[in-house]
Amino acid sequence: MRATPALTHDSLGAWLLKTNPAGGGLDEHVATGFVSVTTRCVRPSYRTSLVRAGQPVLLWVSGRDPRLPAGLHAVGRTTGPVGESPDGPVMPVRLAALVPPVPRAALVEHPVLGGLEVLRMAAGSNPSYLDAGQYAALCAAFPQVDRTDE
Repeated sequence: MRATPALTHDSLGAWLLKTNPAGGGLDEHVATGFVSVTTRCVRPSYRTSLVRAGQPVLLWVSGRDPRLPAGLHAVGRTTGPVGESPDGPVMPVRLAALVPPVPRAALVEHPVLGGLEVLRMAAGSNPSYLDAGQYAALCAAFPQVDRTDE
């Protein structure tokens, strides 16, 4: 018997991509408002087959760097399906800085957002995701996330 996937086209609210300041390059992306980011590396899984152009995407900064505290730092849209690069699968994206960022602590305290996959399983899949209800709650609680003009 085949297990039902946790995520489907209908249940997707937004993709969540993770990065860590220790990986390098993040300072430049922050300084330029993430405009030069056109792809992000992802892990191959059934999730990558669900990526289509125009889906909301969020960038999560992890780690304990005091200059870039853990939380959501960019928002945007996917610009196509996952493709291949010499380094593996990449998700094409268009991002903009999230002003102000949404700190991890604010998400943990929220009754709906405290259950986000990125908080429950920090070392989990990349891409992670928010389901439709979680994304709606995020946009309601943090209006700077809702970028319908993208």
